[in-house]
Amino acid sequence: MSLIEAINITKSYRMGEQEVQALKGISFEIGEGAFAAFVGPSGSGKSTLLNLIGCLDHPSSGTLRVHGTDISTLSRSAAATFRGEHLGFVFQDFNLVPVLSAYENIEYPLLMVRGWTEAKRRERVNTMIAAVGMTEQAHKRPDQLSGGQKQRVAVARALVGEPKLVLADEPTANLDHDTAYKVLNLMKTMRDNFGTSFIFSTHDPKIMHEAEQTFTLEDGRLSQGAVA
Repeated sequence: MSLIEAINITKSYRMGEQEVQALKGISFEIGEGAFAAFVGPSGSGKSTLLNLIGCLDHPSSGTLRVHGTDISTLSRSAAATFRGEHLGFVFQDFNLVPVLSAYENIEYPLLMVRGWTEAKRRERVNTMIAAVGMTEQAHKRPDQLSGGQKQRVAVARALVGEPKLVLADEPTANLDHDTAYKVLNLMKTMRDNFGTSFIFSTHDPKIMHEAEQTFTLEDGRLSQGAVA
């Protein structure tokens, strides 16, 4: 079963009097349990495509289905609900709330979109903290954590709501070589243990090497199909 199906997706922006075509007829499929990457230079359209899959924007034309739902037609409120129920996000600059502890940062999405009891939230957060090896740092704030530890917290936060798909935009950009590989291996372990698909937007060779599918974008077009 396809987790993502894109059919002739286009995306255009207005910049003053000029129309910029960020995506020019993109079509592809990604199956469940994926560890896939959109790669290409800056301006190739990979981040735009990730934003569309993440329901953060709408395509100008075409059909985009995620987990069986045509997200290209969702209203703003329906898109927000879909994100909360099905998607997780990991960012290159971590995006942790500085005044919250690691535990509280991981718990935060559950407070926002889930009507879970405190006991259920606690059980799920503790499970994810243990899964990413951060139990001993649970009560530390982000400024007390290393870059790799922050990204581990970010991975746990992305997975705490049991999403079908995690979207990661340049997640290794602010990490050193060894830490980046450790975080990528952690993500693969999370995929294997929890069945969550991971899709990256990147130009990092480390992610390209670890990805099981690679889609190369150039000037808004898919210049190379999926490579297993």
